[in-house]
Amino acid sequence: MGCCFSKNSKRKSTEKEELTQTTTTVDATNNTVPTGNNEEPPKQYSWDKREKVDPKDYMLDGLKDATVGRLPGKLNGQQFVIQNCENCNIFVFDHSATITIDDCVNCRIVLGPVKGSVFFRDCKDIKCVVSCQQFRTRDCKKMEVFLCCATQPIIESSTGMKFSCFQYYYPELAFHFKDAGLSIFNNNWSNIHDFTPVSGETNWSLLPEDTVVLDHVPPPDPESEFKSVRISTDLARSIVPMTKGGRRKESDESCLFVFFAGDYATANARKLIDETTGKGFVLIQTKEVSMRPEDVNRVFQNNAEGLVECITKGPVIALELNGEGVVDACKNIASDIFSGTKVFVSDNKNTSSRDVDNFFNFADMQMGL
Repeated sequence: MGCCFSKNSKRKSTEKEELTQTTTTVDATNNTVPTGNNEEPPKQYSWDKREKVDPKDYMLDGLKDATVGRLPGKLNGQQFVIQNCENCNIFVFDHSATITIDDCVNCRIVLGPVKGSVFFRDCKDIKCVVSCQQFRTRDCKKMEVFLCCATQPIIESSTGMKFSCFQYYYPELAFHFKDAGLSIFNNNWSNIHDFTPVSGETNWSLLPEDTVVLDHVPPPDPESEFKSVRISTDLARSIVPMTKGGRRKESDESCLFVFFAGDYATANARKLIDETTGKGFVLIQTKEVSMRPEDVNRVFQNNAEGLVECITKGPVIALELNGEGVVDACKNIASDIFSGTKVFVSDNKNTSSRDVDNFFNFADMQMGL
């Protein structure tokens, strides 16, 4: 049997050593022993460094008689699932991608802003506060929803559904709306589409205007992990403006008031709401949309001059206010409080209804409503 340390073997070994740059030592029997090499470690890719996600952190499943949920910063835009819960108080104080709620009974639920859809399926006796891009229910019974929805809410094979305008506050909520890409001024809470209407029956209705959120969705238990979250349902503090929506207007006189993009557009709109509601006028609806030059001419018609440049800076915020004398009141507020701000205000009550219809019909078309 040939020796494994023949010349040929040594030459091959030497060639291999040169290729792999392996260092060697000689043991007591004169045998060559490899001691290591300088090979580069395997490459690491970005997905190798990602923090492992536990699906259980993004799900509530099979709970009963519990106060549960997620504190701010725990979801950070991830999707979330709630299912098979009974008689629970559920608080999701964070923004998320989508949320599905399946097979839940007799639960009170608060959901922070959802960038995509909120979908309730096979649920019964639910009272909830929801803000989202899309809202949908299927095979649900007896739900009370305080809603902010950027698109038209849809119910399907659902009965006993009642809706009201979103009324809620916690300190991080405004930032969560922004993170979710939602505008507080785009709320179609009362514009419900029943996908499966039944002749002679009404599957949905609006809650009374004086409905108090906390009578339906109570605050977190003081002994729970959510006791540190400072919530409020006071209308003056609600992040989303309280609108009358599809309820019957109390007056035939409405006024269109439009703020153009700027550093204080949102704050100015909130200031206007405070001023006008303080005088007894009613906020009917709001919208925040982008406009093109041709849109300005079509919407504002004879008043379009000088407004085209304003819409190039960003979306406009429009408000419909209602009540006897509201047009004159808004004109006075514009000159007294917003004199240094570019705004549009209906000029007189004879044409103000046309102003309102022109703008909000355009906005609904832009948003696909």
